[in-house]
Amino acid sequence: MEKKKDIRALTKEQLREFFVKNGDKAFRGNQVYEWLWQKSAHSFEVMTNISKQTRDMLEANFVINHIKVDQMQRSSDGTIKNAVRLHDDLIVESVLIPTKTRTTACVSSQVGCSLDCKFCATARLKRMRNLNPDEIYDQVVAIDNESRLYFDKPLSNIVFMGMGEPLMNYNNVLKAIQKITSPEGLGMSPKRITVSTSGVPKMIKKMADEEVKFKLAVSLHSAIDEIRTSIMPFNATFTLADLREALQYWYAKTNSRITYEYVVWQGINDTKKDVDALVSFCKFAPSKVNLIEYNPIDDGIFQQAENKAIEMYVSTLEKNGIVVTVRRSRGKDIDAACGQLANKS
Repeated sequence: MEKKKDIRALTKEQLREFFVKNGDKAFRGNQVYEWLWQKSAHSFEVMTNISKQTRDMLEANFVINHIKVDQMQRSSDGTIKNAVRLHDDLIVESVLIPTKTRTTACVSSQVGCSLDCKFCATARLKRMRNLNPDEIYDQVVAIDNESRLYFDKPLSNIVFMGMGEPLMNYNNVLKAIQKITSPEGLGMSPKRITVSTSGVPKMIKKMADEEVKFKLAVSLHSAIDEIRTSIMPFNATFTLADLREALQYWYAKTNSRITYEYVVWQGINDTKKDVDALVSFCKFAPSKVNLIEYNPIDDGIFQQAENKAIEMYVSTLEKNGIVVTVRRSRGKDIDAACGQLANKS
């Protein structure tokens, strides 16, 4: 028996063509498309403005491979972590992070990860596959629903900082963002979306060429090649010089500030030399450094630096006119914080 096709892999035009070919009117495709994306329908049964006969025909030809939130955990600080089951029974995780003024969805782009950062729990899972655009979209819809239910407000921001390296699943991530920002999808502003990458120079340039409107964050952690390679081995292939050149290109094309995500670890990158290297790396374009609190993944090698090291970073960056914030971790008690996803669930 032929396997049914996932209907959300079709464009609106292809849906219109399908109906015409099957003796119906093209506008029926628009109706179904709206059910699939704007209304996030999980079955053909709920498409009430379409005849039973047409719904049966859709059922015979297609499936809707929607995600299921298998398990939802709530942290003492309000953070929510979803274990999301995909149609092939693989699991990814996504997180809702609430503050007084907004709610942020942290979404995954791969099952496992293509890269091998030593300090990240997700990197210990081999990459099983890329997520499809609809699977990324569904994570956002689920978190938007939770945001409305538990915090009485719609989702305001999205960060691609969950499991996986978004730029290693470039086409699907961009398609998902197009759907999320389209008036025919969720209609969110691209300025409220941040794609966080460990730094794939070629893809950063490609994004710049495509004039994307979302924000870029780079998971940097060291501006000294030897140190960065020791904690993020792929840096041997994508060196800091290549990364910097790609980011210069990005800034020239988009005029958009770059955010660096940076964890300071004891005995790894907590000296004056490390801060000075970061300052000189940041100098070529307006940037902001997020110093992130480290969340241990039980192996002892990586330990959060002492406060005085963090203070040295903050004062040196500020003295050099670089915007810096210290981000306290959220959802640590449910392993929902940065770098912990897939650690224990």
